[in-house]
Amino acid sequence: MAFASLVRAMGRSQLGRELSATLEQRGTLALNGAQRLPKGLVASALAQNAERPLLVVCPTLEEAGRWAAQLEAANWPTVQFYPTTEASPYEPHDPESELRWGQMQILADAVTQPERARQGQLAVVATERALQPHLPPPEAFSQYCLSLAQGSSYDLKTLEQRLTQLGYERVSLVEAEGQWGRRGDLIDVYPVSAELPVRLEWFGDELEQLREFDPSSQRSLEPLERVVLTPTRLAPTIGDRLDWDGLVAAHLSQQAREAREAGQWPQGMRRFLGLAFEQPASLLAYLPERTLVAIDEPAQCRAHSESWLEHARDQWQQLEAELPPLHRSFDASLAEAGERPQLSLSEIAEQGDGAVNLASRPIPTTPHQFGKLAELLRGQREVFSGTTLQNYAAWLISAQPSRTVSLLQEHDCPAQFVPNPQDYPAIDKLQSQGVPAALKYSGLAEVAGFILPSFRIVVVTDREFFGQHALATPGYVRKRRRASSQQLDLNKLRPGDYVVHTNHGVGKFLRLESWHNREYMVVQYEDGLLRVPADAVELLSRFRRTGKRPPELNRMSGKSWQRSKEKARKSVQKLAVDLLELYAKRSQQSGAACPPDTPWQAELEESFPYPLTPDQQKATQEVKQDLESDRPMDRLVCGDVGFGKTEVAVRAMFKTITAAGKQVAFLAPTTVLTQQHYHTLKERFAPYPIEIGLLNRFRTAEERKRILQQLATGELDVVVGTHQLLGKNVQFRDLGLLVVDEEQRFGVNQKEKIKNLKSQVDVLTLTATPIPRTLYMSLSGIREMSLITTPPPSRRPIETHLSPYDSEVVRTAIRNELDRGGQAFYVVPHVEGIEEAAAQLRQMLPGVRVAIAHGQMPEGELEATMLSFNNGEADVLACTTIIESGLDIPRVNTIAIEDAHTFGLSQLYQLRGRVGRSGVQAHAWLLYPSQQQLSDVARKRLRALQEFTQLGSGYQLAMRDMEIRGVGELLGSKQSGQMEAVGFDLYMSMLQEALQEMQGRDIPQVEDTQIDLNLTAFVPSDYMPDTAQKMDAYRAVAAAGNAQALAQIAADWSDRYGPIPAPAQQLLRVMELKQLAKSLGFGRIKPEGKQNLVLETAMEEPAWKRLQQNLPEHLQGRFVYAPGRVTVRGLGAIKVDQQIETLIEWFGKMQGALAEPALSASQQ
Repeated sequence: MAFASLVRAMGRSQLGRELSATLEQRGTLALNGAQRLPKGLVASALAQNAERPLLVVCPTLEEAGRWAAQLEAANWPTVQFYPTTEASPYEPHDPESELRWGQMQILADAVTQPERARQGQLAVVATERALQPHLPPPEAFSQYCLSLAQGSSYDLKTLEQRLTQLGYERVSLVEAEGQWGRRGDLIDVYPVSAELPVRLEWFGDELEQLREFDPSSQRSLEPLERVVLTPTRLAPTIGDRLDWDGLVAAHLSQQAREAREAGQWPQGMRRFLGLAFEQPASLLAYLPERTLVAIDEPAQCRAHSESWLEHARDQWQQLEAELPPLHRSFDASLAEAGERPQLSLSEIAEQGDGAVNLASRPIPTTPHQFGKLAELLRGQREVFSGTTLQNYAAWLISAQPSRTVSLLQEHDCPAQFVPNPQDYPAIDKLQSQGVPAALKYSGLAEVAGFILPSFRIVVVTDREFFGQHALATPGYVRKRRRASSQQLDLNKLRPGDYVVHTNHGVGKFLRLESWHNREYMVVQYEDGLLRVPADAVELLSRFRRTGKRPPELNRMSGKSWQRSKEKARKSVQKLAVDLLELYAKRSQQSGAACPPDTPWQAELEESFPYPLTPDQQKATQEVKQDLESDRPMDRLVCGDVGFGKTEVAVRAMFKTITAAGKQVAFLAPTTVLTQQHYHTLKERFAPYPIEIGLLNRFRTAEERKRILQQLATGELDVVVGTHQLLGKNVQFRDLGLLVVDEEQRFGVNQKEKIKNLKSQVDVLTLTATPIPRTLYMSLSGIREMSLITTPPPSRRPIETHLSPYDSEVVRTAIRNELDRGGQAFYVVPHVEGIEEAAAQLRQMLPGVRVAIAHGQMPEGELEATMLSFNNGEADVLACTTIIESGLDIPRVNTIAIEDAHTFGLSQLYQLRGRVGRSGVQAHAWLLYPSQQQLSDVARKRLRALQEFTQLGSGYQLAMRDMEIRGVGELLGSKQSGQMEAVGFDLYMSMLQEALQEMQGRDIPQVEDTQIDLNLTAFVPSDYMPDTAQKMDAYRAVAAAGNAQALAQIAADWSDRYGPIPAPAQQLLRVMELKQLAKSLGFGRIKPEGKQNLVLETAMEEPAWKRLQQNLPEHLQGRFVYAPGRVTVRGLGAIKVDQQIETLIEWFGKMQGALAEPALSASQQ
């Protein structure tokens, strides 16, 4: 709402009132001579003066994105961005899902909450394409919007049928839009028109409760009063009205006919809108008659519309059978606006067009000229034609308003910061006194200052103060409050998986089966079957290694597994010694501690336009604590590209420069990355007196010499560079922090130089190579690491298409990307075919700029090509797998991979991961030769990739071998042989044990506590019918390290499945007992006779005495120690559930004797 007071001032001004009166009288008004920001403010003022809703029509999606960001700060209660596609309505496939669902959000609001628009509280932004008749009429669409409110009644069988009719897919776990699932009286559904999924709790047919839930954790969030379910596609609204045997049949492919016969709607149903409805509608039909329609740059809108119209008309004429037209001219579309008032807005003032010229002008100054800005605002400097800004109302719009105010005050300009942008009395008072009002704005709108003589208003922004531009790239990004991405569990067990049992070795998991009130996992070994109790699931882990061949099964009775395990144990113990020695050496080093944050630090952090994810916040805090300690920092920050590692580094660099007064070096492996980092720092540090240099191969000898001199004298605060920064001739005056991006991509000699620097300065290493959480846990306290695993809320899964090669498919995919202002990768498997592929692309896409990149090019030429593509100087990059890692170009959101069947799965994941870095919906096209029959293996590989579209899941699956590689880099590659033999996960767990033992535990390590009591402890199948979810539940319970974690699991179960039945409650209590017993070193709990229980343990008597002393005196006598066992007298005489509760209480008291309780909540 930073611009609210500006909109109010314009609306209340003399000119504002006159323009409003003209618009009301004539119904049309044309304004010109205004840039984007004043255009948006004037349009808002005129709409709000008349309490009208506003529809802004823009020429392009990119421009619409800029308008939407700007209007959100202009006092509109609701701003909606209606996305449109460049594709014609006659295409035989649907528009992309993100775009369809974004439209559904707005259409559903229009038909279910029309009062919001009628009251003038709504602004909608769209392109001219939204005026085309591509929608069903509102009265038809509203019949397919299902509104469910708390307390309403609905037959659940009918509801299930309705969800299917609306296109929702039934699944066991709801994680993505368009899915629903049922568990008893709970129905989960993810409406495509909502930001979060919803959990519906029924009592019979009455809807008792509605609440949003987190798609990642599945936990309930805020309660709701109502939810609206729209169709997932427009198909049912059209299809239910069609005669399928008539004209429609002529347009259906064989695949479409088969889909229809299977009860599914074919793709491309928009084609038939004219057959289903006499008059298909545009977005205008969904908005009230009172709506003010503002046309931004009418000439450009008309030109874009005509260009699209030509393409749509061609497609329509090529149809095999004629369909009613769904295209019309821009003027015909505007005519549909009817009585709605129209406002035309143009930047360029043209003579004689009858428009009112607002004569807006840019601020005549260059960035960092604070004295000149102060003079200008005081009215002491001529700005144009003898005019000064005397008696103008002045606004300062800044992400660092306190800083801009203090800079102006240093130059005798009495500006003042107003914390609440809607504190109109305070702003009015300042302006009546001629004092500029400073307002905070750190949003995503691209704003530039202006002088508006017609309104006597001047606005100065960070662009004029500091040369800062918006960090966001414009475009359509559908709003989400959380990224719907499960952190994929790589240890998830499915029947058929190879597993490792701690005691018996490698086997094959077959099934889950019930027997005597317990559930067991059945594992196949060479010499028979092993049944592992489900509550001992932690004894099993997936067998992960880098090899491709299936492993050989061990014999349960053989010795070979024990030999492999012993070798691995020796390897692990040596590694643990080396790690602890390294830790001891580092802990003795000392360096200069960085002072606490300065006020500037808070300003810089608040100016970041995106909220930090929880992982980013934690990583930032950890880095700052390291900097403030007197030990040199050596921290690794690990996270996927685009998850926000660079922002953590930016804050650390800023702290080092401003709080400690030291220099920073930022080292990256490629020239392209150095350019990206340099521009990021220039943008973020623009408001501050921080000098930044760039050292890479594109700097001339003279520039390099100057940068080296400035580093030595201390004139440069930050230098960004490639390995040249590690040269002998590079001398710093006072280097405080070295930031290393992707250290593993540097050579051996360079790594050695980095290692030598680590003992002298703070070092922060950023990597996208994943570090397994098990290793992270093992090394916490030995190697400082921060994991960033939560994606930003705007990130969305990559839509993956599998298709035989077809030049029209390729042309359409790339054309659609370029039409929305993006770029594309076209990947070929071999260098030999790259020139031919580039020539084909140029032929099928005339005028499109195609660049070529492959590994056999000279290094300098390759870097120059990548840099020019990064700078937007080419539209398509025809390349080999050279783009597989390390490239982050947010504008690239389409990748086509030729002969995809010839690539490995992990290569395909890596390649696909090059797109989808911003919030824009990304597309990956996997193309295979149409005439070639794919092998089963290749087909499965491509299908697997298509299925794993969930954000993060593909990345994590592909990274399984990358993880193992990452471990090799972290721990040394000598370990890999032993890791292969026992499996990655068991090796990690053995390392954790070895480290704990060497850090002085006298309580024996227990892998699993066997509880031989007469228990009924399992998860009933009628409570959790889905086997995969039940397996997940057992593994979650086994992994819970303390009572709080188990309590959270119980809460989750209640939330997702309803009240917990007795056997599952018993399971949770047994697991709490197990965790306590394991931490105390008890390997087995069993009855002895009718009176006693026995706790088997390898503990020595002194250790037992220490535990026993923590019990009250009257209980100590009930425990009798003997080597190998502790007898608990009299406990066997009471009921089993009481035995469990009593042992939990007594073991809890004993835990006080341990230096570290079982596991702290922070380690979960």
